[in-house]
Amino acid sequence: MSKSKRLLDLMMTVNRKRKFTVRELADEFGVSTRTILRDLQELGELGVPLYSEVGPHGGYQVLNERILPPIAFTEEEAVAIFFASHALRHYEYLPFKEASVSALHKFYHYMPGDVRDRIDEMKNRIDFVTPARQAEFPFLSVLLEAAIDQKVLLIGYESRGERSLRPVQPVGIYASNGLWYCPAYCFLRGSIRVFRCDRIDAVKEQASGYEPLDLRRVHLGNRHEYAAEPQAGVQPDGTEAQKSRTKVRLYAELTAAGMQACEAELWAAPLLHSREGGSGWLEGEVPAQDLRFFARFFTGLGNEATVQEPPELVSELKAMLEEMLRKYS
Repeated sequence: MSKSKRLLDLMMTVNRKRKFTVRELADEFGVSTRTILRDLQELGELGVPLYSEVGPHGGYQVLNERILPPIAFTEEEAVAIFFASHALRHYEYLPFKEASVSALHKFYHYMPGDVRDRIDEMKNRIDFVTPARQAEFPFLSVLLEAAIDQKVLLIGYESRGERSLRPVQPVGIYASNGLWYCPAYCFLRGSIRVFRCDRIDAVKEQASGYEPLDLRRVHLGNRHEYAAEPQAGVQPDGTEAQKSRTKVRLYAELTAAGMQACEAELWAAPLLHSREGGSGWLEGEVPAQDLRFFARFFTGLGNEATVQEPPELVSELKAMLEEMLRKYS
């Protein structure tokens, strides 16, 4: 085996093992321990973060910042990956902002000159526009890690002009129209709720008195199936929790333009139905406490939507429109 191939295989092996001894590697590659030691020194000079421990239980360990083995991309794949990462530049806040910038720089720097020239030409001809926001999202990484590790957080959250402390277990985070959102199981409400991340002003990584739930099967793609289901063994707090679980039937007719507007809303996806010709309707159960939100939304659609149910929402719409008329009369 050539030295270059052995170094490449060794890099992939140490990334896979994470912890190992020189003797283990020497036996696996059929070389002397002295050769393995020289190879490990070369890997360290190449940037593989190795850490050595002495003693009877010592050995080598790869630190968390592992160097991944080389991957061969076609030119089209390389360009696609570059622009997938390049599109994130519009987001001032990302859970991996510095890593994303660093990876993009490395990716661009080591491309052949003609591929870089092609990318430079494409930069001014393709973009993924995201609305600029003044909001700040300082806790994205903490929320994402909590979702992955199944942790309960105590967050400070402002909603409807009131601030409260909420013990929550995040399901994940997602971006929409320049804002970040975090679906999470709220122990006070007894169900999965969606929190706007810019309204989270504090996070404590240990919420005493609350045990994590098993939400491993719940993710961003299927969270709507669990949104109204209180978890066994969890006792939500009183009247507010009961209100958050009260559902009303929503039905609204939509023109083709109304359909397009609703297709841009993540919450509408499970309620949206289409007809031939482009029109459609919204139908399904929604939380009763969110009727004012829906009233504002349908007011923005104007004549592109006609709400038929629930009557409480129709009344809310009338009151909102009358208030607007008084303002401009």
